[in-house]
Amino acid sequence: MIALIILDGWGIRNSVKNNAIKGANIKTYPKLLKNYPNTMISASGLDVGLPEGQMGNSEVGHLNIGAG
Repeated sequence: MIALIILDGWGIRNSVKNNAIKGANIKTYPKLLKNYPNTMISASGLDVGLPEGQMGNSEVGHLNIGAG
């Protein structure tokens, strides 16, 4: 079984300061990362074909996830 889980708005960084995800008492997400294969992808900016400095939105990222 394969699952594609899109966590829209969840950024990944180590700092706890101003980081709602690190500051929250979440239990399931860290277990999933530890126990199952996973990867982070970039779904913004040049990686999805936007010109440098142009802001996109989640739709642009979502449309490109399965593009290859």
